[in-house]
Amino acid sequence: ELKIWQKSIELVTEIYKVTAKFPDKERFGLINQINRASVSIPSNIAEGAGRNSTKEFLHFLSIAHASSYETETQLIIAHNLNYLLINELDLLIEKLNEWQKMSYSFQLKLKSAI
Repeated sequence: ELKIWQKSIELVTEIYKVTAKFPDKERFGLINQINRASVSIPSNIAEGAGRNSTKEFLHFLSIAHASSYETETQLIIAHNLNYLLINELDLLIEKLNEWQKMSYSFQLKLKSAI
């Protein structure tokens, strides 16, 4: 039900669609890395939400946040290797940055409630 979880699911879906167009030689390399890092975002939100404390939830949100930066870095690398067009990269980075801001704000809100 969390908006940051819903947005991250949408983002992962878009990333999977984009990486499906990468060369087959990257199947076990960059495709795997990008997909795993992006899936880590909603997965950590879900795991954290299922924990027994706000402190634990914050820990998993922090991991999700870090995974978003890992994903961003790997997408830039994919663009530099000409696997992503600049408009595809810009759109994904914009969505990642929007999610990062939402995540940061949500974490601040949770911290203030502790």
